Amino acid sequence: MAEKRKEPCWYVVHTYSGYENKVKDNIEKSVENNGMQDLILDVRVPVEDVVEIKNNRRVKTQRKVYPGYVLVHMIETSESWYLVRNTRGVTGFVGPDSKPVALTPEEVDMMLSTQVNSVEFGIAIGEEVRILSGPLENFTGFVEDVDTVRQKLTVKVKMFLGREMPVEVDLQDVVKV
Repeated sequence: MAEKRKEPCWYVVHTYSGYENKVKDNIEKSVENNGMQDLILDVRVPVEDVVEIKNNRRVKTQRKVYPGYVLVHMIETSESWYLVRNTRGVTGFVGPDSKPVALTPEEVDMMLSTQVNSVEFGIAIGEEVRILSGPLENFTGFVEDVDTVRQKLTVKVKMFLGREMPVEVDLQDVVKV
């Protein structure tokens, strides 16, 4: 394989799912051991911070944005291609016939941009919830809407004489029934 490019570009490498961090570490060790820091400049596993609600508690975790993929910033040569392609856990480059296709700057920006914290409510529309605090404490109702940005739920609660009223409550103030 002859020299392809002189400038470094970002490439996507397909890995076994769950082995992304191990592949990243293996590539970085191989680069160091072979003195190829001038060809392979960076290796990343894009992650986002996620706040999950588990047992009425907020738990901050990191989740891989693209499971099964690792991003490699390198100058494509036969040596760099061989090193990455033959790293344990790598199944190939993303591209036709496992030949690397460089990402565009727009794709790189999108893939490496810091992700907005997201919340996994664990509560879906139509589920029954119990309100834990506030003036409607211990009332139950069914979720009508989930506002992930404001972290609020609209819950239809039976109130006066059995009439259902939509009420907006904070996420941390409810629990699934």
